[in-house]
Amino acid sequence: MTVILKGKELAEKIRNNIADEISNLAVKPSITVIIVGEDPASRVYVKKKKEAAIQAGMTSEIKELKVSTTQEELEKLLDSINNNPDINAVLVQLPLPKHINSADIIQKISPLKDVDGFHPLNVGMLNSGLKPYAVPCTPAGVIRLLEEYNIDIESKHAVVVGRSNIVGKPISTLLLNKNATVTTCHSKTKNLVEITKNADILISAIGKPGFITAEHIKEGAVVIDVGINRTAEGKLTGDVDFINVQEKASYITPVPGGVGPMTIAMLLSNTLNLYKLQMENKK
Repeated sequence: MTVILKGKELAEKIRNNIADEISNLAVKPSITVIIVGEDPASRVYVKKKKEAAIQAGMTSEIKELKVSTTQEELEKLLDSINNNPDINAVLVQLPLPKHINSADIIQKISPLKDVDGFHPLNVGMLNSGLKPYAVPCTPAGVIRLLEEYNIDIESKHAVVVGRSNIVGKPISTLLLNKNATVTTCHSKTKNLVEITKNADILISAIGKPGFITAEHIKEGAVVIDVGINRTAEGKLTGDVDFINVQEKASYITPVPGGVGPMTIAMLLSNTLNLYKLQMENKK
């Protein structure tokens, strides 16, 4: 019988534990979220992040900037946040307007306040097998979900479909660091089905609704669907053809209610961890 990996339930448990810990702190962790422009999806995500932070007992502020904001103006704002000891974590909601260089903005964030774990220093530490200040939230959530259900990673063949800096690359690294044998596939990969059919653990993060079908899955595989897509009817769906793949998988995440809630939970966890690091450095 296929087990549904209930990310929503685990995320709620993590968030409650974080809230309990924060309730005993005299000074509350603080996170600032920056959004540039009017992208509707980004605004929804930013609102959810602030609400989750406040529910956990943190202080949170959204900096809403006009789409005409310049690179220099955004970098100046980040300088002020980096130098503000009352702000423990900052994230810049992506994507940014085309006239702003996202890579330069990410590098401008202090690694010790980089709650997304995207700064090159944090990425380099992760790739070197060291402990970064923060691990990207979605990949961290996937690993936490696998661990919660006691799914073995060591010595398993993990196939990751997608190579983005936000999900695909860091999740491949995390799996490798846990002694999985990892294959990373992408848009230029040939014979994709032949590769995915050999996966013990298949993770899809490509943003194509229903792309992963039963044909891609071997019997008993663990299937993690990171995709969040919206159909023409407004329904949320993942990268995986859930109904048919479920018949072959041993474990599978739903969309919604799977990886998505874990991303927010890991954001809060990262914020609390950065807060602790900064408090320790003050001693």
